[in-house]
Amino acid sequence: MTFRPVASADEVTEDSPRLVDVDGVPVCLVRTKDEVFAINDVCSHGQVSLTEGEVDGCTIECWLHGSRFDLRTGAPLSLPAVDPIPVYPVKIEDGKILVEMPEA
Repeated sequence: MTFRPVASADEVTEDSPRLVDVDGVPVCLVRTKDEVFAINDVCSHGQVSLTEGEVDGCTIECWLHGSRFDLRTGAPLSLPAVDPIPVYPVKIEDGKILVEMPEA
């Protein structure tokens, strides 16, 4: 697995999700007070974009049915979602956000 640059660090503001495409995979970037998270952008229940959802601390809420997910683990925290979403390792270097994606 390799870290890939996906955005400038100043392009992702606190609690305002940003959608990026990483090798054809939609990834939602979220900056909280303390760190940046990268999760798969597709809700495991409603199959809609999580980037459109609301961030609260280390969680994001799907706008369609209200499922909440932990940004650190991808675990669903509320129904109707029962399946987790993929999360990806993140690091910031030289003002760029880098995300590590699994090999295809």
